[in-house]
Amino acid sequence: MTRHLLRDDDLTPAEQAEIIDLAIALKKDRWKLKPLEGPQTVAVIFDKSSTRTRVSFAVGIADLGGSPLIISTANSQLGGKETPSDTARVLERQVAAIVWRTYAQAGLEEMARGTTVPVVNALSDDFHPCQLLADLLTIREHKGELKGLTLTFFGDGTSNMGHSYVLAGVTAGMHVRIASPVAYAPRADVVADAERIAESTGGSVTLFTDPDEAAVGSDVVVTDTWVSMGKEEEKAQRLSDLGRYKVTTETMALAASDAIFIHCLPADRGYEVDADVIDGPQSVVWDEAENRLHAQKALLVWLLRQQ
Repeated sequence: MTRHLLRDDDLTPAEQAEIIDLAIALKKDRWKLKPLEGPQTVAVIFDKSSTRTRVSFAVGIADLGGSPLIISTANSQLGGKETPSDTARVLERQVAAIVWRTYAQAGLEEMARGTTVPVVNALSDDFHPCQLLADLLTIREHKGELKGLTLTFFGDGTSNMGHSYVLAGVTAGMHVRIASPVAYAPRADVVADAERIAESTGGSVTLFTDPDEAAVGSDVVVTDTWVSMGKEEEKAQRLSDLGRYKVTTETMALAASDAIFIHCLPADRGYEVDADVIDGPQSVVWDEAENRLHAQKALLVWLLRQQ
């Protein structure tokens, strides 16, 4: 059966750990594995602008011996006349895998149903599982383990990052806190899915409206932009609603003394995070950005092995 990564809980706890272990190995020996040697081609499709996703997948596919085929939906039939499933049936005869950075989760699910090659969600409106693999890799590098750590996300819990932290965090056995206004809490179905996973991993999900209360004792402090792509018209309202959830030096002082700060980037310094934090000694955002490369290479290797 073809395996895909469309949302974080497509991986079991053991599978998630296996991919992170593989990412650590590939980071130590970058050209160790060449499963795409030939070169085989991987289609990397973009509906949205990108820096880290575009670079890390293109470089990673090349590292694995393959050739990245970068496709913009604005210049393809997928952007208009053709359905995701029809596009998938065309691509599967020519490529080893499909990576798609898009808007609607439903499009990814349709594409995955229509193909026999792995489909990877490189970001959707609902989830960002590739980013979470990189984040978990980064946390493990700096903390030595994941299980039992407390990770607190500040800001828009309805975002793809909020949802992915909830699912991937509990899969790793972490205690995930979401600090947000009630109207920005993660979707109830995502929280329910995470709670089911937590029953077997020992993790947990807790929703807070008080950012200071949520920060106390946190091992990992996280935030993301308050104005995601497609939400630009809501900027003024979002800045007003989320202002008290900015990560500041005071926030970090409430966290554990050895807490680390992560942010998937790009960052709006002065909005969701102060410059003193993201550019400070507890920030590991540049390690996190690099780890997109290693985590995604590991994911592709793992998915291809399932074929």
